[in-house]
Amino acid sequence: MASLSRSAHRHCVLFITCIKSQHIVCGNLRSFGTKSEPDQAIPKIYTKTGDKGFSSTFTGERRPKEDGLFEALGTTDELSSAIGLAREFCLEKGHNFTHQLDKIQCVLQDVGSNMATPRSSARESHIKKTQFSSEPVAELESWIDSYTEQLPPLSNFILPSGGKSSAALHVARAVCRRAERCVAPIVRSDEADPEVGKYLNRLSDYLFTLARYTAMKEGNTERIYRRPE
Repeated sequence: MASLSRSAHRHCVLFITCIKSQHIVCGNLRSFGTKSEPDQAIPKIYTKTGDKGFSSTFTGERRPKEDGLFEALGTTDELSSAIGLAREFCLEKGHNFTHQLDKIQCVLQDVGSNMATPRSSARESHIKKTQFSSEPVAELESWIDSYTEQLPPLSNFILPSGGKSSAALHVARAVCRRAERCVAPIVRSDEADPEVGKYLNRLSDYLFTLARYTAMKEGNTERIYRRPE
């Protein structure tokens, strides 16, 4: 953890804080990976602050755990986990695009940080720390265009298939669509940056395209939809 850049470390702390309702400071988070001094208390991973069914935003608000904001944060976390699993399958096959999946998982931490900072209760200092730009959206679009140029035209509805790597990317795509649905009302209410919603929309397209590209590179056949007789 100590090897993370200062910016990446900060956003990681924000995201973990809001997912788990834990105000983890940088020193405590680092100490999990370092040897404690004799007189230094070992921090606990649990804080019990959410035992009554409430969690905190980065701005300090206490909201019920079933609040739509925490649903969106949890689904974004689930999306990152699904991408992480797909990445492991892709690594086993030696694909050279896994660095893109690495970067996407990091960007999703920034997505979570932005959502966890509701504008209605955020100070300028909060917004400055968790702002989300349009650059990641443009990057996804360039990756999509690059893979699309190498794929045959899509003439049928395809089913999630094409090998383990491809199928896992389709699972991540489906989770991404759910994350987008969860985030949409937060963006519409002006509580999160519109670029966050755009990013998730492009990300689902990227995962769909990458799943097809992966199946092609592995020489696997994608199954197509056929109406049952």
